Amino acid sequence: MNREELRDYRRRHVPVFNDQKLKLGIFALNCSGGNVITTLPKGDQMTWDYNRKVIQLADRVGMEIALPLGRYKGQGGPSNHNGSTFEVYTWAAAMAAMTQNITCFATSHVSLSHPVIAAKQAVTIDHVSNGRFGLNVLMGWFADEMKMFGVDLREHDDRYRYGEEWITVVKKLWTEPGSFDFKSSYFDLAGLEAEPKPVQKPGPVLINAGTSPAGMEFTAKHIDISFGSVSKPEDIDRLLSVSKIADEKYDRDVGLMCSALIICRDTEDEARAAYARILEHGDWEAARRMLSVLGVQSQSFTHGFEDRVKRFCAGYGTHPIVGTPEQIVDQLADYSRRGLHGVVLYFEDYHAELEYFCDRVLPLMKQAGLRH
Repeated sequence: MNREELRDYRRRHVPVFNDQKLKLGIFALNCSGGNVITTLPKGDQMTWDYNRKVIQLADRVGMEIALPLGRYKGQGGPSNHNGSTFEVYTWAAAMAAMTQNITCFATSHVSLSHPVIAAKQAVTIDHVSNGRFGLNVLMGWFADEMKMFGVDLREHDDRYRYGEEWITVVKKLWTEPGSFDFKSSYFDLAGLEAEPKPVQKPGPVLINAGTSPAGMEFTAKHIDISFGSVSKPEDIDRLLSVSKIADEKYDRDVGLMCSALIICRDTEDEARAAYARILEHGDWEAARRMLSVLGVQSQSFTHGFEDRVKRFCAGYGTHPIVGTPEQIVDQLADYSRRGLHGVVLYFEDYHAELEYFCDRVLPLMKQAGLRH
């Protein structure tokens, strides 16, 4: 399937590549606190009924993406942020069985998941969902989490070299008939075979969040959607380079999406007060620890430490989108104008605030031409 054929196939068959100008989704619902690092009560977020209710609402209103956060260990501090989690593959499979249109993702740490098993899990969920599964390919960055598996954290660029071989094995299992061997720097695999093949052709949609030079090169070569971290709107301009590399060097299409904390209220003062409340109850210990680990071990976040601590408490390091429904739409429209194809959302209270978003913001997005 050449580039044009793949583009046409995905436009017709894969929800995350539909013709909505700005795709939308839900992010990090499966982990306690989501992406808001505070000591505020978590309510009933970490119940299966709550998770199901939120994703089914997102599905009913036409959102394209249900993306869980891949976590096995909390971040410490008073809240032990993300210390309570639902595993991502089983989460995605269950969500796929209970939805109709949304693309359900899993997040796979390549060092913790063998490619043969990951490929089979992905195909199974792709069949459960009838072609609505996606895989977030994560190189790993949290050394303490790796120790739970007896795995050492590789040097940064070496993680991507390993990841390149890992994803090559997965893609071959998704596409090649019969049996084959695979021998490389990191793998020596004999007699590989895998049936059935995925519903999606050539395989489930792939995303990756790496924004370092090695991460962007990996994404340009292998990934369908770059999941960038936007700490200010101008960051989008830099992240667009991955699409240029994919186009010019690999003759591929790569979309660009990001995540964002949404704080939307009837008035700007109410929205600002809600944002201030999150910071007032911020788990600064967990946020500083997490950012320190990311800065040293990920290389995706390396500057403006204290400002990023604040952003991590209220937004996981991304640019929070705060204001009235009209102001939220204006900011999302700015993201779209800058070249962003989609935004996955998180909230302090996912269900109540998603209901408000659907009632008050989605109609304005349609009026603005961002959705139809």
